[in-house]
Amino acid sequence: MGLFGIFSSGSDEGDKRAQEVRTGAVAPLRAERQKCWEARDGYFACLDANGIVDALKDEKKAAKACKSEAADFERDCAAQWVTYFKKWRVQDIQKKARLKELEAQGANKMDISTDFTERK
Repeated sequence: MGLFGIFSSGSDEGDKRAQEVRTGAVAPLRAERQKCWEARDGYFACLDANGIVDALKDEKKAAKACKSEAADFERDCAAQWVTYFKKWRVQDIQKKARLKELEAQGANKMDISTDFTERK
């Protein structure tokens, strides 16, 4: 694979497409999104293994611990997606911790549907 992973076809056209996807100039194709999600999951697994919750706040620690995974993540995803996923990860961890805390305090779990089906 070329310098830019799946985005590269080894040609200037592939390099141009990879750059356009990373900058948000074009929407990624299904295969490009899948590759991004795989790179994100690998990066997050590395962060988990190293006890890092916030890769933006602990940027130096994350860069040192997960250098190759971060490179894959940043190569295979649009730049805005990288930032979004890093922020989403922190919020998701905080949400899960708060739900666990509430359950420990005896809160009742409610199943909530977010679809738009008609209620009966």
